[in-house]
Amino acid sequence: MRVLVLGASGATGKHVVRQFIKRQIHTRILIRKSAVVPNDVLEHPLVEIVKGNINELNDAEMNQLLRDCDVIISCLGHNLTLKGMFGKPRYLVFDAIKRICETVPKRADKRVKLILMSTTGYTNTLSGETNSLGEKIILSLLKLLLPPHRDNVKAANYLIAKMGKGDGNVGWVAVRPDTLVNHDEESPYEVCESPVRSPIFNAGKTSRINVSYFMAELAINENLWKCWEFKTPVIYNK
Repeated sequence: MRVLVLGASGATGKHVVRQFIKRQIHTRILIRKSAVVPNDVLEHPLVEIVKGNINELNDAEMNQLLRDCDVIISCLGHNLTLKGMFGKPRYLVFDAIKRICETVPKRADKRVKLILMSTTGYTNTLSGETNSLGEKIILSLLKLLLPPHRDNVKAANYLIAKMGKGDGNVGWVAVRPDTLVNHDEESPYEVCESPVRSPIFNAGKTSRINVSYFMAELAINENLWKCWEFKTPVIYNK
């Protein structure tokens, strides 16, 4: 098995890479030339490092990046700076997800797994989820005023509306953590089909390390994958 992790230098992405290192799984990471990556990740023999920006790769480089990968995990996000939030690329996550889905080679044996780190700020209306009036107002404002939120919504919508549950090259899961927190160790968590609390007015907490553990389990546990494929599970710390 070979896993590709995008956003591996980020706060959650580095935990994801470590999960696969613990499981002795070959992991390819794409990082910017200026990215700071922990030494235990950078120097590990199971980790293959590719340097570049996902939005700047040409077709040959993109094909090479995806070559031999059974699982692709996106922890991409925008830097929390003015340039990161309001500058280009406005649709970093959406563009990456769309291009991956269009580039992944057709495999006779099974679909490639694509796992997107999304957010409880995304409402899966196609599965029947609804928001209160107050939530609708605030989420609409966030979508209007914050390009990163708009990007996350657009990426999840693409998977649900465009990729759907068809017989294409890619099977997908969009994992929705609630308010992300930093913990050093894994802890009990629960996974739900839809939010069980308001992400705006009564948000829960999800540790990044628990998100990484759940994503790694989706990658290697076929029963768990079958349970959540083509869905948008929500993960909360207990």
